[in-house]
Amino acid sequence: MRPITSRDEPSLPTRAGRAKDTGVARPPAPGGDDLIELLFFAYRDFVGDPDRILADYGFGRAHHRVLHFVDRYPGLTIAELLDILRITKQSLNRVLKDLIGQGYVVQRPGTSDRRQRLLSCTESGAALAADLTRVQARRLARALASPDATASPEDFLMAMIEPEDRPAVRRLMARRTPRPAGGEGA
Repeated sequence: MRPITSRDEPSLPTRAGRAKDTGVARPPAPGGDDLIELLFFAYRDFVGDPDRILADYGFGRAHHRVLHFVDRYPGLTIAELLDILRITKQSLNRVLKDLIGQGYVVQRPGTSDRRQRLLSCTESGAALAADLTRVQARRLARALASPDATASPEDFLMAMIEPEDRPAVRRLMARRTPRPAGGEGA
């Protein structure tokens, strides 16, 4: 995978809060603020389901991400996993130590290069990864089955949020301070 560079990113606000001057005036995307905000809430609930399961094991989101990719790509190398997750080797080693130590992941030397470490899930690791995927797939299926989910990206993201939390999210978003057309402001 190629790392993301500044050339790949749109003009973003700087630390001082001003947009980088690219010489091209860009109008804000319709509903852009809504999409960003709804994405935060949808992500919160999307990862919240597996978070509750992982807490019973003493694991966190980093463990989930490692389990996800190791389960789907048995024989994945440490280098490949680092590239996928874009985390430090130190962070990965801490998480792998937990997963290997508790019997959810195994590490084997490479076949052609014995210095490589190939990662695979154990049977219990694959079962845990399947449980985590199942709760997220269920949330996606519910959101996609929502009658309004295909009307707009905003509607789909709202459908990803817990039904009982949607009114509070709508109330919060209705209070948001409108931003000037240039995307800068309060």
